[in-house]
Amino acid sequence: MSPRKSRLAISLGRALSGLAFTAAMPLAMAQQTPATGAQTAVQLDTITVTAQSREQELQDVPIALQVVTEQLLDDVAAENLGDIDSFVPGLQINSLQPTQPSFQLRGIATDDFGIGTDPAVGVYVDGVYAGRGGGVLLPFTDVQRIEVLKGPQGTLFGRNTAAGAISIITNRPDASGNAARGKLRLGNDNKTYFEGMANVAVSDDSAFRFNGIFNTSDGWVRDAVTGEDLAPQDNWATRAAFQTRFGDNTRAYIAWDHENLDQRGQATVGVVPVPALPALPTAPADPDSFLDPLSQPYMTDAPDAEWRTFDGATLIVDHNFGWGSLTSTTAWHDYDSLNRVEEDGTNRSYLYVDSTNTESNTNFYQEFKFTGSTDRVDWVAGASYFQEEADQTSEVNALTDSVDTIANNLGLAPGGLFGPLTAVANMFDIPVDLTGLPWNEKFVNTLDTKAYAAFGDAIWHVNDKLNLTFGLRYTRDEKDFTWFNDLRSAPELDAQLALLDRIGFLDAIGVPLESLVFDVAFIDPPAVMNKGVLNRAKKSWDDWSPRFVVDYHFTDDLMGFASLAKGYKAGGFNALQIGSEFENEDVWNFESGFKHSLPEYRLAYNASVFYYAYDNRQAVTLDMTTEIPRFVVNTSDQEAWGVDFDVRWQATDGLGFDFNAEYLDSTYKKYVNPQGVDLGGQPTGAPEWSFAGGVNYVWRMADAGDVRAAMRYAYVGGCRSNDESVSVLGCGRFGQVEAGEAQELLDARIGWTSAAGHWGVAVYGNNLLDNQYVNTFGTYGMTVLGTVGARMTQPRTYGVELSANF
Repeated sequence: MSPRKSRLAISLGRALSGLAFTAAMPLAMAQQTPATGAQTAVQLDTITVTAQSREQELQDVPIALQVVTEQLLDDVAAENLGDIDSFVPGLQINSLQPTQPSFQLRGIATDDFGIGTDPAVGVYVDGVYAGRGGGVLLPFTDVQRIEVLKGPQGTLFGRNTAAGAISIITNRPDASGNAARGKLRLGNDNKTYFEGMANVAVSDDSAFRFNGIFNTSDGWVRDAVTGEDLAPQDNWATRAAFQTRFGDNTRAYIAWDHENLDQRGQATVGVVPVPALPALPTAPADPDSFLDPLSQPYMTDAPDAEWRTFDGATLIVDHNFGWGSLTSTTAWHDYDSLNRVEEDGTNRSYLYVDSTNTESNTNFYQEFKFTGSTDRVDWVAGASYFQEEADQTSEVNALTDSVDTIANNLGLAPGGLFGPLTAVANMFDIPVDLTGLPWNEKFVNTLDTKAYAAFGDAIWHVNDKLNLTFGLRYTRDEKDFTWFNDLRSAPELDAQLALLDRIGFLDAIGVPLESLVFDVAFIDPPAVMNKGVLNRAKKSWDDWSPRFVVDYHFTDDLMGFASLAKGYKAGGFNALQIGSEFENEDVWNFESGFKHSLPEYRLAYNASVFYYAYDNRQAVTLDMTTEIPRFVVNTSDQEAWGVDFDVRWQATDGLGFDFNAEYLDSTYKKYVNPQGVDLGGQPTGAPEWSFAGGVNYVWRMADAGDVRAAMRYAYVGGCRSNDESVSVLGCGRFGQVEAGEAQELLDARIGWTSAAGHWGVAVYGNNLLDNQYVNTFGTYGMTVLGTVGARMTQPRTYGVELSANF
């Protein structure tokens, strides 16, 4: 069958055998057991994807696309997206704080947690945009596959896909029969993970599907003083879905999701020497003095916490008109989240500081999409509407003791303010205590977003070998944003200061009451000039996102392609800098490559080379070059080129290998940072090399069942430093600590499944090399308190898994 006829057949619902695309993960293997029992090689299984808003084989999709299968999710005991990024070269996900994750793809990331800024990597679940921040990194619930689209996807997916898109596809209810399965995973640190599913067919055309996940553990680290668990897990999630048909041409699917997360915030360990009182740590802290976090005890006095409640509903209706199909997708999401994390990594009240992010978000999405095909053209066209209402509170919490330390270190009040005031007042038998009282500073933001889009994409089959694709999307974003930053809040302190003022004590010692009301965190000029004032900004942005693709089939097994595509991140507002706004961030990406299979050798290998230019990138950083650190906004232009490569070999019926790699050279085209340092031409920090490889083997034992073993190794190179790296502690060696070092991960699993597939048992191990790395630093107190806390990745985990499937 010719490639053109193959594609037409797919558009009618038939799928032929396919190969992995550029940098594709290993596909599920079609295993066949000959009657003789001998192990012979077989063909690679077919995988159908929806990366181009239409069902296609991977072989026919000229996009840098990597598929993570359900089998791979099981092999590495993945619970969310943060567990699979190491096996997708070029993708990095910081998931240690599930309510505040960050995504980077091919070196493009968004370094801003504010609600006025959108992500550069879009996450979609069943075609629905997941949104931002606290509602993106949810537990996997009945996931069928994950498609990672590398490079800008503005035409096909729309806004906020400057770096690419992650599309999660879940399983649908099945009307062909009833089914149920359960999985219980027990591991170290009292890990208990249960996942259950029930599929109930209620007629030939209708079925319900119910899922539940329960996940708890004590955590891998404990407080050295109290013995309390500092990194526990405690969350549960559920989904209920229903699918039915109305006649032969209409299908409806509705799903409801709920998740509840309630656990401690990410643990922080101090990495600077803390002398005994009355001595204080050196401020600012000297990075050359940092201690090895793996040898330091965890000690905390923070009420750190992380929680989230999430609800979502999705309605998808498909109707076939004969000449084409209409799909209506309606979705609603609502979540509330809080993340409070200690920054100093000590249990000393005079060094205490923590940061808190609280967010509420409600969004609504509606899309109408038409698809169809003729002998020469496959086409997609549609329109969408997105509305979001969000509010966010960004807080810095301290104690009057630590404010005293700040005042002392800055030379504003040697010995502090509130401690000495308490001592003098007590000398005169005035019963006050101004020490150990809470001190809070916060920024409050609100956002109202509306986004409208119209799009079209057509594949023209010029002949049996040549295809030309053209797509275009128009998007309009409207945002209404507010900032509010009041003076510090310290009710208990103010009550006692008011008492001292009423009795004339403050006048007697010559300390005006107003001099004791000040801020130590949000003190950049716009914030200082607008204390207590509500500021509002409203603006709209427009974008046209095209893509052009040519693919040519030299033979049935060899295809070459070239593409030019644009992606963008919507303009917006910087949450922690009053009045600051920015325009759309644009990415133009050129990519060319090939896909080649050698069926007679059961071998497939693919490669592509890409170049992109990224303009107007926005980032928020904590400037630690000033006496009191402050958040600043910077803008840069970047460029990068790189190579993606993968190879797969199904050696025998039981044995398979795969290898995937990416090389990336990412530099600043233009960037002068807030301190005036010109970084033009220097690396952006993204690692050059990342790769992952795996091997799996299946022993087939007839009536005794099957045993499957799998091992996966991943490597991500170290960050590439520049002249800014040291000042932000982002990359390099600091004393005994290395930030951004190369990372290795080794996961393995071996499991038995009964001959009928009803029962299974497995043992697994993640991070078998037991490597731990610095995830982030807590630097709020670095210049004013002399403290820095490190947040570490998780050590080795292991356990046993029991499963039932009927």
